[in-house]
Amino acid sequence: MPPAERKLYLGGRLRRLRRELGLNQSAMAAEIAISPSYLNHLERNQRPVTAQVLLRLAEVYDVDLRSFAAEGAEGTGLDQLAEIFADPMFADLGIPRYELLEVADNAPAVADAVARLYAALVERRQHPAGAVPDEGSLVTPEAWVRDHIQAQRNHFPYVEEAAETLAGALGDAAGLFDALRRRLREAFGIDTRIVPPELLDFASQAYDLHRKRLMLSALLRPESRTFGAAYQLALLEFGPMLKRMAETAAAPDLPTRRLLTMSLANYAAGAIMMPYDRFLAAAEGHRYDVDRLCAEFGASVEQVSHRLTTLGRAGARGIPFFMLRVDAAGNISKRFAGEAFPFSRFGGTCPRWNLHAAFQTPGRVATQTVETPDGARFFTISRTVERAVRLDPRESSQLAIGLGCDSKHASRIAYADGLDLAKPLVTPIGPACPICPRQRCPQRAAAPAGRTLALNETRKTISPYPFLG
Repeated sequence: MPPAERKLYLGGRLRRLRRELGLNQSAMAAEIAISPSYLNHLERNQRPVTAQVLLRLAEVYDVDLRSFAAEGAEGTGLDQLAEIFADPMFADLGIPRYELLEVADNAPAVADAVARLYAALVERRQHPAGAVPDEGSLVTPEAWVRDHIQAQRNHFPYVEEAAETLAGALGDAAGLFDALRRRLREAFGIDTRIVPPELLDFASQAYDLHRKRLMLSALLRPESRTFGAAYQLALLEFGPMLKRMAETAAAPDLPTRRLLTMSLANYAAGAIMMPYDRFLAAAEGHRYDVDRLCAEFGASVEQVSHRLTTLGRAGARGIPFFMLRVDAAGNISKRFAGEAFPFSRFGGTCPRWNLHAAFQTPGRVATQTVETPDGARFFTISRTVERAVRLDPRESSQLAIGLGCDSKHASRIAYADGLDLAKPLVTPIGPACPICPRQRCPQRAAAPAGRTLALNETRKTISPYPFLG
């Protein structure tokens, strides 16, 4: 529950929720037992949302109060807008944070539109002169699908229910791969084979529709083969449902619809391997020990870490984790969160987070309590993992996984045992350097946008870009 002394003006989020539910103001007002005029005042931020209204929203619509009341819980929040307007091209405008907050709270659709335009600009900048794509492809499928999944807080109830039912029908959890192969053969006449990678033109898997043959690369590890078979079965078993979900999401073009369908099928594959109720019970029982969960469900560290970000079922929620996957160069290839994501949307991560140091100690688990500039603290776990497929033995196959949650949950996690949670060693971190407000950071790699540099020829500071507060 938010602090009582803090007034919450959540008009934009309340209006967004009402529209998602397909209700007019009179209908919602009746359901949460307030007058339509009062609801109108709330949506226009003329009145703060009270604790009583929040409780009614939770009771009637199963709203997660902490996520709903958190800054930037849905759509484009203050931090994302601040990141966008920290771009050097806006440096002369000097837009104050309170104006950005007004846009985020009062005009969330406008904030989303600004974010989409900026994402298109970032994509355009990455193309060399003369190779600019058409306007319809400026918002990449990956960016659109990522934002759509995050808008659902990375939880899809219908997929969860269908996957849980299917997992129960498959039966033998210990021999899941064989059970999946059997289901593919008996229900769809599909033969599953492990084949040399050369036959797949170095894809990890391929389905031959004409010969009814699923081919999985011999380079895949056992848990990845299981996931691959579960993915193909999800496409077949849940095809109509996945199609409806993609259509309802109103993806802008065919490539985006296909990527969304593939992402939902991947989600379903993870849910088949790790059915919700059983996985949540095991996660709580093992105190979120990733290795124990890997052993119990025959899954990889990455698969389990991703699954931990999806535990948002109403009435049976797990710890709301966030997850990142990065390569040695710092490129982010995955980011998921059960709640609002605490890091930069368009840039990288803070170098002070030990996620980047994980490559120096491969295989070891490193923990860290970090604090963002707004004072929020997160308990994080970092470790390296291996790529599912390694095509060239001369290249590194290592990636790093960062898993984290609000520090208040740390006592429930095995990796926090032995740490002084009452007085933890806290590392201050920030968002992308151009929008980070921390002044004395030796790791700063870029000057903060909109700030005056405090440079002096006779004095060198540890931070390469000292600036005035």
